[in-house]
Amino acid sequence: MDTPRRSPRTILVAGSSGLIGTALVDSLRADGDTVRTLVRRPPRRSDEHRWDPALGHLDPDVLAGVDAVVNLAGAGVGDHRWTSSYRRTIRTSRTSTTGLLATAIRDHGGTIPLIQGTAIGYYGDRGDEVLTESSSQGDGFLAEVVADWERATAPASDAGSRVVLARTGIVLSGSGGALGRLLPLLRLGVGGRLGGGTQFWSWITLEDEVRALRHLVDVDVAGVVNLTAPSPARNSEITQALAHAFHRPAVVAVPGVALKVALGEFSTEILGSQRVLPTVLEKSGFEFSHATLDAAAGWVAGASG
Repeated sequence: MDTPRRSPRTILVAGSSGLIGTALVDSLRADGDTVRTLVRRPPRRSDEHRWDPALGHLDPDVLAGVDAVVNLAGAGVGDHRWTSSYRRTIRTSRTSTTGLLATAIRDHGGTIPLIQGTAIGYYGDRGDEVLTESSSQGDGFLAEVVADWERATAPASDAGSRVVLARTGIVLSGSGGALGRLLPLLRLGVGGRLGGGTQFWSWITLEDEVRALRHLVDVDVAGVVNLTAPSPARNSEITQALAHAFHRPAVVAVPGVALKVALGEFSTEILGSQRVLPTVLEKSGFEFSHATLDAAAGWVAGASG
């Protein structure tokens, strides 16, 4: 079961404009927590605070009275083709934000927990191998990025702060995220498996992702925590389950070569296989609302309605 909340809390959230961040902030505020957000544009409300990670600017006063920091900042890995320039953006948008927050927490006394969102991309393409928090780093660009990203939390952890490395899988949502391009096709009955469809996708619904992040704020857990459902599935199984939830067939496969042409190097992440289990999360007492693929697919179909 979820750990009872000790609210109201004051939570500082970076990356609050993305899919996960928006849902997290809404959830926290709905339950009476005070949320401060970090933004790069001029603030529009009193609980927004401007920062500039590229220039290393963060007002230290923003941490006053904060019970935990949740960092979800980072450029989308599937938003653009991976040119040399965008590869740098993917890396620096993560390491600079994380390093700045970790240093600020250290300078504040190392007493504020940091819930740092990272990714299961750390494990690389591992076929059918079962992966847990103790599994080694894999190969590839994203595996290297995640390793650097997680190392950037060192100032906070070295100062004694509780740091959680929340490695998130493929987030299933009815309103975007990893399924943003696929869902419209599945609704029309013209979607299907990607590539051979045998690759494992380790997924989590947006609802459970938000619940898990909130759980990690409250429980005394540190280190790597996989944020994935306990039932990873092959890509073909996921597309079939989603199509079934929409009462549509899933018969139009997308060849791997077409993905490579359309997405470039990012296609390796779509076609790669990661069979990840949430061992630490479940041992900490977290229970999933959508632990099975059928439950998740039904929720996605309802949320996208």
